[in-house]
Amino acid sequence: MKKQRAGKVPRSMTMIEPRFRAVYKAFYKQTYFLPTTLDPKTKELIAIGVSAALKCEGCLEGHIKKARELGATKHEISDALVIAVGIAAAGVVDQSDKAARKLAIHHFS
Repeated sequence: MKKQRAGKVPRSMTMIEPRFRAVYKAFYKQTYFLPTTLDPKTKELIAIGVSAALKCEGCLEGHIKKARELGATKHEISDALVIAVGIAAAGVVDQSDKAARKLAIHHFS
């Protein structure tokens, strides 16, 4: 068993079997790095919003950095984040609506 050196951050996916990591990496390469309908900057802006909404800090930092390298403006990055805020807030509203229906509680009908 390998010991982690003090202060060293372990690489990602260390608890996932190598065969499953390979499947993920192949999928990621096909959808993210190879040419598709979307241009690379648009993919990065989408990735910023999704990373923020899913609370993946490392993803968010990496995608903001890459988007800037690809010429994304501060306004484009802001738009991606604002959309994520709206979608995240909508998720909270959706969950509270479900709970209200299930519990038959409608405080402000």
